[in-house]
Amino acid sequence: MGTIKRIAPIFPVRDVRISLEYYGRLGFATREYEHGGYGFATRDGIELHLGEAPENAGPSSAYLWVDDSDELAKTWSAAGADVRFPEDTEWGQHEGVLIDPDGNMIRFGSPIKPKPDASDR
Repeated sequence: MGTIKRIAPIFPVRDVRISLEYYGRLGFATREYEHGGYGFATRDGIELHLGEAPENAGPSSAYLWVDDSDELAKTWSAAGADVRFPEDTEWGQHEGVLIDPDGNMIRFGSPIKPKPDASDR
């Protein structure tokens, strides 16, 4: 059986150059495919592909496991992104959501930090 090496979600976008500028503001390294209509956004070993799609194409989504979801939410919010700040979930993650200008969603989460108990005070 072959080994899977990596994965890159493909987000449908209206304008690749505008999307690359957007993801660049969020700290991604970006580049446009030399023949146009497609681009790449990379950060911390992950990669998103951005491809021009017909207007009726629905949005896509991806999930990122991160070290500190609160810090990432603050950084992306300060860059002007549409961010839903992280909340604790019943499955043990502290999760937030980024929605890009084309409606694509990046859910991101980190493990819930243990709450200090009364003996730690």
